[in-house]
Amino acid sequence: MKVRDSGMPNVEMWESFFNIENIFQSLEIDNNIINLVEIGCGYGTFTILASNLIKGKLFAFDIECEMIEIVKQKAIEKGINNIILENRDVHSNTTGLPNVSVDYVMLFNLLHNETPKDFLNEAFRILISGGKLGIIHWRSDIETPRGPDLTIRPKPEEIISLIDESKFKVKLKPFIIEPYHFGILLTKNK
Repeated sequence: MKVRDSGMPNVEMWESFFNIENIFQSLEIDNNIINLVEIGCGYGTFTILASNLIKGKLFAFDIECEMIEIVKQKAIEKGINNIILENRDVHSNTTGLPNVSVDYVMLFNLLHNETPKDFLNEAFRILISGGKLGIIHWRSDIETPRGPDLTIRPKPEEIISLIDESKFKVKLKPFIIEPYHFGILLTKNK
């Protein structure tokens, strides 16, 4: 099932919305990570750079075949061979990855879904003990040039209220990622 009110602008516009290096530094996406999962890879805005930082494989999923093909071509052009792409409805069918198998999950701009806990539960299932879950989302307190309707954007406190404290610990409380997003970093309880 496609996340409600989704859709991508052209790639140049999309990539202008993010300071990727700042996001990665804030959310601890670095060379300490072996295997990473990205749910909803889109144009590969985060995929390509993250694949160069991590030690192992980057499992990138998207519900749109076109997005998978775009990222595949970018990876080929850059000679990147540690990205495993899959056209998959993760919301309805999970990632298909084994339990307790990855170090990091990126959930970027997805939690406006009608059942965001499904994504959180899948992240918990596949993360190793102490693994990290990085979340960014469009701010709901300001108008932005893109993103879902303001009425369905989760506020940071709403995402925090969804966190099952028996599963995750909040490592970084919600913080602003200028100009249009906020971030949260969780760790899976041991």
